[in-house]
Amino acid sequence: MIPLSTGLLLITAVGSQDSPPTPPTEIGARLQLCVDEGLIDSRRGVRLALARPRDEGVVLRFDRPWEGRFCGYATIIHDDDRYLAYYRGLPEAGADGSAREVTCVAISSDGIRWTRPELSLFEVDGAEVNNVVLADAAPVTHNFSPFLDARPDVEPSERFKALGGTESSGLIAYVSPDGLRWRRLREEPAITEGMFDSQNVAFWSELEQRYCCYLRTWSGGGYSGFRTVSRSTSVDFMHWTEPEPMTFGSAPMEHLYTNQTHPYFRNPHLYIAVAARFMPGRQVLTDADARRLGVDPSYFRDCSDAVLLTSRGGTRYERTFMESFIRPGIGLRNWVSRSNYPALNIVQTSPTEMSLYVNQDYAQPTAHLRRYSMRLDGLASIAAGAGGGEWTSVPLLFEGEALEINFSTSARGGISVALLDGAGAPIPGLTHEDAVEQIGNELARRVSWKGRGTDLGELAGEPVRLWVRMRDADLYAFRFAP
Repeated sequence: MIPLSTGLLLITAVGSQDSPPTPPTEIGARLQLCVDEGLIDSRRGVRLALARPRDEGVVLRFDRPWEGRFCGYATIIHDDDRYLAYYRGLPEAGADGSAREVTCVAISSDGIRWTRPELSLFEVDGAEVNNVVLADAAPVTHNFSPFLDARPDVEPSERFKALGGTESSGLIAYVSPDGLRWRRLREEPAITEGMFDSQNVAFWSELEQRYCCYLRTWSGGGYSGFRTVSRSTSVDFMHWTEPEPMTFGSAPMEHLYTNQTHPYFRNPHLYIAVAARFMPGRQVLTDADARRLGVDPSYFRDCSDAVLLTSRGGTRYERTFMESFIRPGIGLRNWVSRSNYPALNIVQTSPTEMSLYVNQDYAQPTAHLRRYSMRLDGLASIAAGAGGGEWTSVPLLFEGEALEINFSTSARGGISVALLDGAGAPIPGLTHEDAVEQIGNELARRVSWKGRGTDLGELAGEPVRLWVRMRDADLYAFRFAP
């Protein structure tokens, strides 16, 4: 059994009688990911640990004549029994918004094996049958970014929506019933304030009950300072607020080339951003390296990787982790400019696994889309080493009957959970002395206590705190389940 810490630590962890009470956080029965400090009141001997996604290899090579080495700005959508991958097709470099840019799509039944549908919507490069869903729409096709509208009363003819465009055009709104056949929603641009020289992403927010768009701006105005993110909102997808800059807490500014902000698919009240961090002028390849690999001469004097940010609505990102989430792969071809850019959206690809996708080998003949996999809900964890540690949550208001945890331990490790009332006092029968130590590796283990089992229904709607003690273990997520 994990040793019980002293009462003195508990009192200092959750506050004193002289401190104003912490208002409870309403979490209902929603899954809570251990990705930031949002629900942690205090911790000792544990840390927030970033996951290392597993490289699953190439899933799509951009080798069609209308695709090519400058494909980019990918979006992955899981729609019932199919997965859709959208991306820009561009065989030759040119100015943003060139007429050669098209929007392509690939389709999968499992998110792992992908094929190009044979469509006849546009003739491109002499091919009447291809996988192009939008062409002859410059500059929209420079960065066309679709999403599946989760608004409950959405019109069937507008289940899919998208934004695309540059500073010269503003962001133009499109809609589609099936994700393949698109029409412009109106002639006027939806959003006009911003630079838009990247992928500008939008979604319907269940949390905020409005559309949110996370768009490219620069911290110094114009094209000066850092590439960064601003946010605009709308209740109807047609009329948008003036963009407001996103903040990053105390974290230093970095160039974020894409932001890829989206609601997490198992709790849309939490926004996940797997952003492309761009390092201008940080050159790894020599001129000779670039010639040998066939890299376009304009695209090897910088490098980039992927970082993880979170948000719980509004204009604030949490930069809990400053280190890289996905590092460039082995070999020089992974260290060129504008490679390693994550696609929009994380999707589930098996009962125990979720995947994200990354554009790699940019500006090279080998340009492709690659898949990375993770444990379900396993973006990060609260982790304890062999010496053990503990943490307490902020006061929580929950719905449900039982506490479920997604966790893993070593054979020697374990997790013990006690429940406290909102003021931090132990709840009889739910102390660490009553807790059954949780040992194993499961996605949804129901926590239990001696003498009462798993039933917590009588506490639903009342403020409670989790007091979790851990040794050689990771806690990825938890929820109060029916």
